[in-house]
Amino acid sequence: MGVRKRTGKISKSIDSILFLLVLAVWASSPASAETIPKILSVPDTVAEVLPSVVSIMSHGTRVAPFQPVPSGSGSGIIIAPGYILTSNHLVTGATRLIIGLHDGRLVPGRVAGRDFLTDLALVKVEIDGLLPAKLGVSSKLRIGETVVAIGNPLAIKMGATVSVGVVSGMDRAILPPTGETLYNLIQTDAALNPGSSGGPLVDLSGRVIGINTAVAPAAQNISYAVAIDEAFAVAQSLIVRGNMLRPSLGFVPVTITASIVAAFDLDVERGVLVLQVENNGLAGRHYRRRCDADL
Repeated sequence: MGVRKRTGKISKSIDSILFLLVLAVWASSPASAETIPKILSVPDTVAEVLPSVVSIMSHGTRVAPFQPVPSGSGSGIIIAPGYILTSNHLVTGATRLIIGLHDGRLVPGRVAGRDFLTDLALVKVEIDGLLPAKLGVSSKLRIGETVVAIGNPLAIKMGATVSVGVVSGMDRAILPPTGETLYNLIQTDAALNPGSSGGPLVDLSGRVIGINTAVAPAAQNISYAVAIDEAFAVAQSLIVRGNMLRPSLGFVPVTITASIVAAFDLDVERGVLVLQVENNGLAGRHYRRRCDADL
């Protein structure tokens, strides 16, 4: 038993070291340097990224006799050897994952970590030779920049779904059907086709700048993606620790933007708006102490 536990820890350490080496290579890539990437055509952009796009087919457990087994499909993007980043809502409740690679192979996968606050999940596959996508820098995106949303929900070679649009907003917040508000999202008018959730949003240099996560339910061609700067930080934590560690003061803040000012009729243009305070959190306890002192 002790040998098995030590072996598991060693294997985990090797995975962590491998991932950190990949991070070092990415950090020295042209995307993170002050260079101007080559602008590609849309077909060339798709060809650049597609080998790193996978389909994810999830299967759950039958909840009642004669009821169908819950299943779903979506997309994901290879970000490091053996690791795929996708949307958490695609794998929630799944007991079995089948990953469809670009070359047509189907391989099993398992959830290595998840973060519900960003709707991201990391899937591990035990297979060599996977091609990680190149990552961009979402903080450098500009409104009006052309982007491409790519998915491959059917695991068909060259059968990807592709849509083109522009960045129409940054730092957006939405409340998706999953029930958790998502913040700091990229908004685009690139249509998010069924099954493309979890796939990459890329710029015209073929670099991933977001993970497609949701569409606006009451509007057409308004989609949202988790910015890759945040998604990459989440992926690092998931692969090393299995979860995302965040310090918590016990309240939900959101950066004040022009849309927030308009929505809440604020008389300030910059700062942080506190949307919710947890009763038992640090901020809530401090607030109660001040109220008691005032009384």
